[in-house]
Amino acid sequence: MKPLICGNWKMHKDVYEATSLVKGLLVELPSEVYRRIEVAVAPSYVCLYPVHLIVEDTPIFLAAQNVYYEKEGAYTGEVSIGMLKSVGCSYCIVGHSERRKLFGETDTAVNLKIKALLDGGIAPILCVGETLEEREAGKTLDVVGHQVFEALKGVKISSAKDIVVAYEPVWAIGTGRVAHPEQAQEVHAFIRNILKDLFGDLANDIKILYGGSVKPDNIKGLMRERDINGALVGGASLKVRDFSEIVINALEVI
Repeated sequence: MKPLICGNWKMHKDVYEATSLVKGLLVELPSEVYRRIEVAVAPSYVCLYPVHLIVEDTPIFLAAQNVYYEKEGAYTGEVSIGMLKSVGCSYCIVGHSERRKLFGETDTAVNLKIKALLDGGIAPILCVGETLEEREAGKTLDVVGHQVFEALKGVKISSAKDIVVAYEPVWAIGTGRVAHPEQAQEVHAFIRNILKDLFGDLANDIKILYGGSVKPDNIKGLMRERDINGALVGGASLKVRDFSEIVINALEVI
């Protein structure tokens, strides 16, 4: 399968900064990259359309950082799947640990968003991962397994190929700590087996990304692992050179 590397810009970059960043990526990334790797960026809501205008005729995909599962209505401050499609989004991040912790996003809400996104033609990037306390207590697989099962409950097998899962250990997000490739692979293989239980052989076509302090100097080790099919990149995606180096370094080992 074709790996995916997606930059999650979180609440960074205004419109000018966002458009400048994506223009820089288009200059820095050689055309060979796009033949073998999918590259996506996830700006804030207000920057989606300006970035779309730049990337719409290029190989860079556009992702949103969140969505609401209803089609429309009196939901002040929310954004619908139709709105995301209208500004060119191909992917949408769902269930990020920051959404779960800071904004109370539940497994039920994540499940509703994933099913709505699949029905609406946008590929969800489902984030799962354990805290440091959970890892130290030996609960990593229990936590991750629960999150995956609850998020994908009731998802049709026919839609499974469009799902992306991102394993992001919470203790590695923005901390500079990264799971050793072997640690990440263990969890990725576990997720793959869950996907096989849910969707059969289609699980082999589902991308499982790693996220958490991904940088140019650790992407190669991660990408060499069998079940790591790309990366969800946070802080390092905010600089043209760092993100470009991550993508180019990944290209060298796939």
